[in-house]
Amino acid sequence: MAVQQYGDGGGARAVRALAAAGVIAVTAGCLGVDGGSAADGSGERSVAADRPLDLLGQAADVLVAAGGAETRTSMETAAGGTRVTIRGQGSYDFRKQRGRLRVVLPKDPAGKDAAGAEGHRPITELLAPGALYMKNRGAGVPDDKWVRIDTTGLKDGNLVTGGVTDPMAAAELLRGAAGVTYAGKTELAGVTVHHYRGVADLGRAARAASPQSRGALSAAAKGFSKDAVPFDAYLDEDGRLRKVRHRFTFSSDARGPEVSVVSTLLLYGFGLPVTVTLPDEDAIYTGEIRQG
Repeated sequence: MAVQQYGDGGGARAVRALAAAGVIAVTAGCLGVDGGSAADGSGERSVAADRPLDLLGQAADVLVAAGGAETRTSMETAAGGTRVTIRGQGSYDFRKQRGRLRVVLPKDPAGKDAAGAEGHRPITELLAPGALYMKNRGAGVPDDKWVRIDTTGLKDGNLVTGGVTDPMAAAELLRGAAGVTYAGKTELAGVTVHHYRGVADLGRAARAASPQSRGALSAAAKGFSKDAVPFDAYLDEDGRLRKVRHRFTFSSDARGPEVSVVSTLLLYGFGLPVTVTLPDEDAIYTGEIRQG
């Protein structure tokens, strides 16, 4: 396999709360796809191999032009010899930067989910610039109420807190890419994609991000224990991000050990009409949230 390097500088213990609101801090499973050749079948080098930094830097803009898409997510972490995975599925509007996902929590060995409830109780999450809305949060929140979290106030900018990395934030992180290796052409769900490996700098990505994403990414740049985020990204022939896997590192508290989180996003069904209606103020829960 030919590769080329580019750069421009730069189970219960694993399921825990990251924020005082009791939101989830867990992580992402990944679907492995390996590379191919840096040349196409004719032996000619492709634009994908020669301009990876440009293509990755424009990935978020290409998604905005595409409009809506369906998405599947997974987030995985391992602690104390136990691995847990949170999975989500839904749709996202890249123009309005709003999404709706159904998130399934793992069970701990006692048969409870990460919120402390018996069995799996899916959480509905609404993603919006600067905000995360969660329904069926459990831990004392009425069934008809939503929990609203200001993501710019979270230490991780909601890159891992909600068990889902916001799809737009995941794409915007690629604006901070450096040390990129083109790993070749392959297929993902029957679609030809170009595979890139590299490291994204959180601070650089935040400075280059759209105004809607900048606040959350800036919070993550300050809150994560490591600014460098290794990634694998897969772009199709139209430059649309089809899959991205990030590896985040953070500390749950000042004295705690570092935790590695692997977050994977899959995008498909581009052009899908997506409508996300945010809850009215009277539907937001303002009481105390118990820790699960």
